[in-house]
Amino acid sequence: MSELDLGPAAAIPEGGSKGYHSGSELLFAVKKGGEIYLYRNSCPHVGIPLEWVPDRFLDPSGALIQCANHGAQFTIEDGHCVAGPCRGQALEAIAYTLRDGHLFAQIDV
Repeated sequence: MSELDLGPAAAIPEGGSKGYHSGSELLFAVKKGGEIYLYRNSCPHVGIPLEWVPDRFLDPSGALIQCANHGAQFTIEDGHCVAGPCRGQALEAIAYTLRDGHLFAQIDV
């Protein structure tokens, strides 16, 4: 397990999302109610990144994570697919720590 410094947690807007690309790692974070949820940026339907526009991972209401390619929708809190072609599957949650205001992803090497 290694740590990947994703930068300041404050860069994730409340009620919004932010994508990260470091080497081969594609991740994204959502901040809701002051909590951060971190996932691998890969739709379980076909394994492609979820966004078309950088840092845009949420549906228009901001209530669900949405795959821009096939419209699959996922709950923010646990990444479970509630609508679309991968219904019943889930995004891969990534463990993280907050230290000195920075978000550190825990990545398997």
